[in-house]
Amino acid sequence: MSLNTRIEPVLFLFAGLFGLTGVALAALAAHGGGDAHLAASASTMCLAHAPALLALALGAGKIKTTWLAGLLMIVGTLLFAGDLVTLRFTGSGIFPYAAPTGGWAMMLGWLVVSASAFFRVRA
Repeated sequence: MSLNTRIEPVLFLFAGLFGLTGVALAALAAHGGGDAHLAASASTMCLAHAPALLALALGAGKIKTTWLAGLLMIVGTLLFAGDLVTLRFTGSGIFPYAAPTGGWAMMLGWLVVSASAFFRVRA
């Protein structure tokens, strides 16, 4: 069983969870007052990466780097959005530089998607 096959259900799970969380955070940003920009930024990242993870899951048979791109996007989104939401509700983040670390992980995930153009699954 390949890594892509193993991670496929995880990608579907996080695509759904990030979609749900993104919509909830958008509502919080619109109606929550306070540091609305933190919830809005977290919402944006969740809503941007939910469909990306869904696409990776659906294309897992054709995209050789699915497992790595998906893992980086999941960890990055959790760190980035989690840090902003934690900051919004507690006044301090998860750990120093958690959001930038998550941002770098998401960017690396997208770079791995780009690299898949050179690492093709043979039919």
